Amino acid sequence: MKIIVTGSTGLIGSALVSSLVADNHSVTRLVRGSGAQAPQDQSTRAAQWNPENGSIDAGELEGHDAAVHLAGESVADGRWTDDKKKRIRDSRVKGTRLLTETLARVAARPGVLVCASAIGFYGNRGAEVLREDSASGSDFLSEVCRAWEAAAEPARQSGIRVVNLRIGVVLSDHGGALAKMLTPFKMGVGGKIGSGDQYMSWIALDDIVGAIKHAITIESLDGPVNGVAPRPVTNAEFTRALGGVLGRPTLFPVPAFAARLAFGEMADALLLSSARVEPAQLQSTDYRFSYPELEGALQHILHK
Repeated sequence: MKIIVTGSTGLIGSALVSSLVADNHSVTRLVRGSGAQAPQDQSTRAAQWNPENGSIDAGELEGHDAAVHLAGESVADGRWTDDKKKRIRDSRVKGTRLLTETLARVAARPGVLVCASAIGFYGNRGAEVLREDSASGSDFLSEVCRAWEAAAEPARQSGIRVVNLRIGVVLSDHGGALAKMLTPFKMGVGGKIGSGDQYMSWIALDDIVGAIKHAITIESLDGPVNGVAPRPVTNAEFTRALGGVLGRPTLFPVPAFAARLAFGEMADALLLSSARVEPAQLQSTDYRFSYPELEGALQHILHK
């Protein structure tokens, strides 16, 4: 297959491109400027775009079978100033709209677009079990996710099958939340955040790559798909599991007020918020998780 990928230098994108190339697919990376010099150049080709100014090399997008859109400003780097929040929203909404409007116009359109979204769509919901048909939340990330998913409509209206992949906490030792936790936990100063009762809906990096490839090939998948493992855990359970795999104590909790002092609004949205999300659509289409259990996933990722 010929597959377009945006966000190809990110945690998920780089792993996805490597997996697609290993499967002998042809990959076109949609990149901005220096992205064309990424190490993957030997086995992929690059096309240019710039969502900020609305430029895109539309001719290079002709004749592909699928597209995977992962690009967007990180939500976990830096405090959420007004400017940061604008970049978070604009990078997702403007980039998605530019890509989908362009794909809708090309003569030889892809059959499917897998477009990243996030479980932030659901907001802070305590212990409520959330599936793809659950309502959206009312906070900043929920609003961003609604606008993000709506921005994919031009592709859907043109006849492209669109999968809005609502991604949970991706576990990898190469980046993301887990990589940031490793140093304090290895030093024996890790602990739960706040009450520890908030649910974390996680997924191993290998499985989110697998879920994307599954969504490309399974034609019955359309619309929202939760990209999470089947067994979400509370923050306290996650803390105990990570400490157990590393063989370190987890006796240093971070009080909610301290998290808010350190991270501001981001603490409530990312660290203290609870989303108990189930991958109903992936399970109903027989996706086989390589790492359905947290402890097994951590042992694999941390080579234990």
